[in-house]
This record gives sequence, structure tokens and C-alpha cells, in this order.
Amino acid sequence: MKYVKLVPDSVCRIPIHVKLHGEGLSEKGEPFTLFEADLMCNYQDGAKTVMTEQKKLVEISAKAYFNGDIAPDMAVISGGEVKVFGARRHVLRGIKARNPDGTVNYTCLELI
Repeated sequence: MKYVKLVPDSVCRIPIHVKLHGEGLSEKGEPFTLFEADLMCNYQDGAKTVMTEQKKLVEISAKAYFNGDIAPDMAVISGGEVKVFGARRHVLRGIKARNPDGTVNYTCLELI
């Protein structure tokens, strides 16, 4: 059965550089890079103001949506970094949204 693409290629128009890390650290204390590529995504960002003791803090968060599975060799996406619009963001969480047959419909990276 063929499933509808919830994030089709036609809406993925923002260039993004993605670097995803694996669990653990190398001998130099750096994270292992398991996936690195220049891709196109659907990018949605926002900001919120959090009140702190120092008056306030602006927290920027974003989501990058990709058609299909961007890293099929990785079972889960737990961390990494991206560069989009000239800014570096850290991957807070990666989601592989699956179809009922187990294939990945789209990938979402939650960024901070």
C-alpha cells in the first residue's frame, strides 16, 4: 500500500546543513558524527520570552521537517546540530514519523 507523503518535496525549500551525532564520545572527547548532509527542509521557527531572576530570557525554538527518512542507518536521532539561515542550532529531539507498515513517512528535527 502506498501512503500519502505528509511532508512532500514541494514544500521542502529551505537549504539546511545537518550533522547528526551518535551516542558516546570519541577518544578526543568529541561526539561521533554518524550523518552529515546538505538537505532541503520545511523550516518553522518561533520564540518565547521566559521570565527569569534577571528579568527575561528569549528562547528560540524551531522544527525542520524532511520528506522520508534522512538517516536510515540511525535507529533513533538523539542529537546533533544544523546550520540554517546562517545560524547554528542544536538538535533537541529527532522524530521519525512512521506509516502503519513501519516505513518512515517524514523526519522532524526539533531545534533550540
